[in-house]
Parts: sequence; structure tokens; C-alpha cells
Amino acid sequence: MKQRFNIPSFIYFIIITIVIIWLFPRERKTDYAFEQGKPWKYGLVTAPFDFPIFQINEREEWMETDSTLESGEKYRNTVMQVDTTEMLIQVGEKIIDRGELVNERSYNELSSLKAIYDQQAGTAGRQFSRIIGCALLIVALMTCFVLYLAYFRKKIYARKKDMIFLLCMLSLFVIVTEICVRTELVNVYIIPFAIIPIVIRTFFESRTAQMTHLTTVLICALMVPDAFEFLLLQFLVCAVALYVLKDLTKRSDLIKCAIYIVATYVVGYIGFWLFQNGDISELNWSSFGGFGINFLFVLFAYPFIYIIENIFGYISNVTLVELSDINLPALVELSEKSPGTFQHSLQVSMLGTAAASKVNANPQLVRTGALYHDLGKLENPGYFSENTVVGNNPHDHLTLEESAKIITEHVPEGVKKAQQFGLPSAIIKFIQTHHGKGKAKYFYNSYKNQHPDGPVNEEAFTYDGINPDTKETALLMMADAVEAASRSLKDYNEASIRELVNRIINGQIADGLLDDAPLTFQNISTIKNVFVDKLLSVYHSRVSYPELNKK
Repeated sequence: MKQRFNIPSFIYFIIITIVIIWLFPRERKTDYAFEQGKPWKYGLVTAPFDFPIFQINEREEWMETDSTLESGEKYRNTVMQVDTTEMLIQVGEKIIDRGELVNERSYNELSSLKAIYDQQAGTAGRQFSRIIGCALLIVALMTCFVLYLAYFRKKIYARKKDMIFLLCMLSLFVIVTEICVRTELVNVYIIPFAIIPIVIRTFFESRTAQMTHLTTVLICALMVPDAFEFLLLQFLVCAVALYVLKDLTKRSDLIKCAIYIVATYVVGYIGFWLFQNGDISELNWSSFGGFGINFLFVLFAYPFIYIIENIFGYISNVTLVELSDINLPALVELSEKSPGTFQHSLQVSMLGTAAASKVNANPQLVRTGALYHDLGKLENPGYFSENTVVGNNPHDHLTLEESAKIITEHVPEGVKKAQQFGLPSAIIKFIQTHHGKGKAKYFYNSYKNQHPDGPVNEEAFTYDGINPDTKETALLMMADAVEAASRSLKDYNEASIRELVNRIINGQIADGLLDDAPLTFQNISTIKNVFVDKLLSVYHSRVSYPELNKK
């Protein structure tokens, strides 16, 4: 049997860190081509640091060659004269923006900046020092990220799939920003950094989404021209995205979030401009076009989430809502061939959802898993009590072992059915765990009573499943057993229902079926109380309507 390579999580961080450092821009020089009197065809340029302005003059001279003495020919030579001035341009000061004409002042400023950049780039010592500095900063940021996951999100850190997903999200946006800065073809604000918190929040929680976004934009800030403005706007956008999009369940939620994001960009950009320049008349309106394109890109988060689900095997609330549609083929077939099971699944869904919201579980995941948990009963629907006709029990003609086999087989049959319908693995897990490694108690107890001193083949009465290891799957196991047992009660009052709920759940605990579930005693007590309240509301007494007296 082949052994799988177990690569430690920190190795992935080392690989991604090396890739980012390797692709990071190494030279700080300008590749602008410009002429005085011609429009500036690039984006906004501001001073990255304080630097002096040189007075650069061009003059043309007619020079004579040695052959001029004989032929009288001359040639024209352009001479660049650089004069030092005491003028100083300060960091953040605007130099030129797209579409503006390159006048004498902006030409001198751009030429001075180009000369300083080229001079720095030509110095090997400076260039090497800058590479080392960038590498140290990137390593420090990535180390903070990995330490956060290792100490505060241990489950994510332990799952290789989750680690690869987070690192892919981080490196993707860093590489896109790198390409954008290198080519200088588009504004950096076109890049939809808000997709990072939106997508990660869909599959994980807000803090991990915020930390991943923060690490990404801090690395990208080392490349962009105005780092402080970039960081300020991205921080605001991340906070708004996480607040507005608490739960992505439909397309309108994403559209509303995208509107809030572009509004945050606009307000934040105007506020920063007024704070820095104090004159709104000189506002760079071309940046607002980038914000509009950013809005369109944010909407692509919806199909992007679908792609991630298929690649990494995740499941989002959007998909869960879609799978809860009772008009889907699997649920239509269940309602037609096994109507009693379908009604049972609806009741289990109601119980599990109500309890999930009280113990900090995912109600939508429980609801959807409950609808499909008994899909395997489609193979032999008549052998299950909720679908049998009174007076016609097919188990009367079978041995207890044969009956137990048919009942326990609905778990593996359900897995096969779910795979045929293309259900995600997160839903299939509910099918595998809703009985765990428990026994078909009715037939097992009946066999034990008939053979009190004889040996018992335990496997013949045991479900071929796995015990639940999440709050959601544990909730479904409890809700399934309680709902099924509640149909056998003769009197529906609080005392009888509470005794039933306690007996069923305590029995599951005693059998060790909930040992792997992350539930506390307080959670279990809360779940019991919710089940009792909901069953009381379901089996409440009704007033009998009087008949109309005949004349």
C-alpha cells in the first residue's frame, strides 16, 4: 500500500514566500516615455519621496565634422543641459495625471524623478539592499500569517486543503498586483481585493478572512505608488464587506455588497484627497472609472465561489439554499416513492435547524443535510415503518437478521444515491453519520430477547456508518432518532416528551456515538430543551369543531 506524502503546513508557506520574493519587482526605475507638449498617457504620478528638481534644457547645435572642411556638410546634435536648483518636491505631491499635457514644469519633475530612479537602480549595493529589505518584510508578514493560523485556527492549519486554498488566494492577488504595477497599463484600484474577504468569509469565519486580506494588501502595498492611500482604502473596503455580507445566500446579497464597496472606495478616496490636498477641484476623476470596473469584478465572486467549491470540495450557503429546493430531482423522487420518509425528513430538518441556531452551528447546513439523510430508503421504501400500510408489514416474512440487513443497508445505499445525484461531500457526510456505528435497536433487542443466552452477531445489526464529528452531523443524529421515536408516543405532553428526548439522547451518549462530536454538556442540555419545545408545538392538542345541527 502506497504511503501518502505528509507535507507539513509551514512548507507551503515557505514555497509561497519564495515565489513572491522571486517575482517581486527588483528595480525602482521609470519606464515612462514622454515628450514636452504631448499628453501624458499613463496614470497618476505622485512623488514617492522628497527629491530636488533639476532644470533640464535642450538645445540644438550644428556641429562640423572633419569632412566639413572639404564638403561643407554639418549635422544637428541635441545637447541636454542639467542645472541644479533649490526647488524641492515633497512626498505625495502630484506630478502629472493621465491626459494632462507635459509642460515645462512637469517635464522637469518627471525627468528628475527618472534620473534619480535610474541612478539608484544602477547602484549594485542599493539594489541588493532593497531586495534584502523586501525579502525581510515579506517573510515577516508571512510569518505573522502562519503564526495566526497555527495558534488561533489550528483546524485550518492542520488541513492541507484549507492551507492551500488560503495561500492560493493570497498569492493570486499579489501576482496580479505585481503584473499591474510592472506593466502600468491599468489602475491598481481595478483589482477587486474585496473578493478576498467575501470568498474566505463564505467558507470560513470573519477573522481568518480579515487576516488573509490584511496580509495580502500589506505585501501589495510594498509595490504600489501611494502605499498609505492604498492601505487605507483597502482596510475600509474589507471592514464594509465583512459587515454587509454576513451571509451570502442569494445573488442580491452580493450586488448590495458590491454597491457598498464602490461607495466606500469613492467616499474614502475623496476624503483622503481632501485631507491631503484640500482642493476638490483638482480631484483625479479618472480613478472613479477604476472603482466602477472594480464593482463589476466584485460581482464575479459569485461564479468564483462555485469554481472554488468544485476544486476544493467546499460548500457555501448559496449552494445549500439551492439544494434545499424541494423541486430538485432527488427530493421529488423521495416525496413520490417514499412520502412518509419525506415528511420525516422535513420534521427532522425543523428540529435540527431550531437547535443549530442555539449552539452556534450552521442551521442551513443542518436543514439541507436533514432533507437528504434518508435518501437510501428509496431502494426499499416499504420496509420502513413511516411508509408501511397498517396491517401489511413486510418484515413479518423475514428473519430478524434479514430485516436488520435491509434497514442498515439504507446508509450505504444513500451514499450511492447521493453520488448519482451529484450531491457534494458535505451532504453525503450527513447520510454516513446519521446512525453512526449504532445498531438497529428494534431488531437487535428483539433478537437478544429471543436468544437471551445465545451468541449475537453484532455486525448483522450494526449500521455501516461513521460517528458524527461536527456539531451539525451530531444534531442530525439526535433529531433523527428523537423525531422517529416521538411517533410511537401515546400521550403527547411535556413530561412524556421530555422523558423520551432524555432517554434517546442519553442512550446515544452511553453507546459512544457522540464521543467525537464537539458538543458540551451545556450544548446537549440546550438541544434537549429545544427538541421538547418543538415537539410540543408539533403535537399540540386541537379543539374539536362542533357539527352543525340538522333541522
